[in-house]
Amino acid sequence: MTAPSPDQSRPAPDRRKRLFAVLGVVAVLAYASDQLTKAVALDTLADGEAHPFLGQLIRLRLIGNPGAALSLGAGSTWIMTGIAIAVLVAIVVVARRLGSRAWAIALGLLLGAALGNLTDRFVRPPGGGQGHVVDFIDYHWFIGNVADIWIVSAAVLIVILAMVGIGVDGRRDQRDHSSRGGTGGDEHA
Repeated sequence: MTAPSPDQSRPAPDRRKRLFAVLGVVAVLAYASDQLTKAVALDTLADGEAHPFLGQLIRLRLIGNPGAALSLGAGSTWIMTGIAIAVLVAIVVVARRLGSRAWAIALGLLLGAALGNLTDRFVRPPGGGQGHVVDFIDYHWFIGNVADIWIVSAAVLIVILAMVGIGVDGRRDQRDHSSRGGTGGDEHA
């Protein structure tokens, strides 16, 4: 398949459908892994004690986090819920231009992770959008969950994509022609 011409705003519909499917599958897997590990943590770590996982490097310890990473915003649970909803809306808006498999994976990871933590906000005590997110992976300087791993992974992938100049639509940035050997649909030698 050839790269889209500069005047096309979206990839072909069949390619977009495949990329939406990739985004959806990744989101479901990210969400399921997050919720499954949280359920296991709730069942097995209820004692509140730290349990070695990778020696003392990473431990497992259950907490309910009312805030964001590092428990920032602990007194502003509704703001955290609002941010999660805004992230979901932004993903949907950005995904409309989807033309890259790597971006589909990154957005799927973000979507699944955001939905995982947002689910906690509504179903964990005290509930109603103010619930505490289940965190259980203790890195010694903060405690997180699998959704946090997916968020960081997505962020790293997005940074890499930005650094190599691949846009959400799959087009390459025109800044550096030589590093890609003159290949690609929109590049000029």
